[in-house]
Amino acid sequence: MISHMGSIGFFRKAIETMPRDDLDAVIDERVRYTIQYANDNSPFYRKWFREHSINISDIREHEDLLQLPIISGHTIRNNQPPLTDSFQFLSAKMNEIYTIHETSGTTGNPKAFFLTWQDWLRYSEKYARIFRSYGISKGDRVVVCASYGMNVGANMMTLAARRTGTTIIPAGKCTFPIRIIRNYKPTVVIGSVFKLIRLARRLEADGIDPKESGIERLVVGGESFAEASRKYLSTLWDCEVYNTYGSTEGTMCGECVAKAGLHVPEDLIHMDLYNPRMDQFVPDGEYGRIILTKLLPVGERCGTLLINYDTEDATAVVSREKCSCGRTSLRIKTPEREGERFFVEDLSFNRVDIERGVFQPDNMQYLTGEYEAFLYGGRETDSTVLRVSLECTDPANTDISLIQETFRKAFFRFKPELRESYINGSLEMLFHFTGPGELELYKVQGRPKRVVDRR
Repeated sequence: MISHMGSIGFFRKAIETMPRDDLDAVIDERVRYTIQYANDNSPFYRKWFREHSINISDIREHEDLLQLPIISGHTIRNNQPPLTDSFQFLSAKMNEIYTIHETSGTTGNPKAFFLTWQDWLRYSEKYARIFRSYGISKGDRVVVCASYGMNVGANMMTLAARRTGTTIIPAGKCTFPIRIIRNYKPTVVIGSVFKLIRLARRLEADGIDPKESGIERLVVGGESFAEASRKYLSTLWDCEVYNTYGSTEGTMCGECVAKAGLHVPEDLIHMDLYNPRMDQFVPDGEYGRIILTKLLPVGERCGTLLINYDTEDATAVVSREKCSCGRTSLRIKTPEREGERFFVEDLSFNRVDIERGVFQPDNMQYLTGEYEAFLYGGRETDSTVLRVSLECTDPANTDISLIQETFRKAFFRFKPELRESYINGSLEMLFHFTGPGELELYKVQGRPKRVVDRR
């Protein structure tokens, strides 16, 4: 049986349950201070405001951010060495910087980020709030399966644990020895969907039933996932599975025990959702591009300030009403990477849509959950071919017809507009079944792409 839902907890209750009008007032005060701070301390923004004829005194509340241009990762890379002599986004004196970080650099030169100790306290507070919203508290032992390196996540979760009285087991990877489970009896594991599935398989191979392992909660981070994946993980481990969303740029959001959307810490990170033309906000409930602004409490310092930063992720607002957990911050759907969106003619689907088709209960009696998909076609062809490769526990005893039909039904249930493309032949869907360890992704160094466009 799945364990009882964790107790509702708060890290900073006064802020987390603040009435909406009061929270909006805090946000607007911090918007004004943040803009002034940027003008006073950031070489990039000082020049940026001047070049765009921006009178900073006109930016009085969060709606006014729509007047400001949008920056991107490309902007950051163009304003740091080797393209410039100095780091133009550095927003504090170098002797104030506590740590220096870089993103992975998978799309070019790594972006550099500088954090003051106050940045560390703000970042870790976001994670501390998330921990408490899951019911994680003193007495819990948390295995962190995220890298301790130039990215901030694992380090910030470790500091958040210190601030919430939680014990951290800094494994760094989900390939940690099984003795960690036997000897230290952790209650929480943090990792990606596939890392947690593989960990369950390793436990079973070592004679430990994941359901009897003592794990009470799983926290999924680092990638978006389908709800079907969550349900499968929950069944596999017989425990609650929670979602989190974070980045080096500072977007730390997490669910609460109600699982009714991810709470955005609006007093520390302002999130706007823009339309495809990037010139208007989208209405609540509609998907839009996430544009974030790091908000500074009055008097505090920041190493790398970001205003109207394009995360290249998309989400929709679930609600701005008070949550059943008591929190008043807005809640969003699980963000999806725009870079993981693929088009068939003018219609699109996301990697998560593929995952929904894979993790259907009928399929998982035959599949391991590991998959990869490829898109083929080109200008000379009239159709796009989607080839889905699925790893089976026993290919010789797999109901291939059932899996194919189940996949198609789930895929088109969430993407009905693509059904017509499938019927008229402009979208073809092929399936390939392999044994354990035979997918192409096992031969790729680093983090593999689940969907590869080879058109």
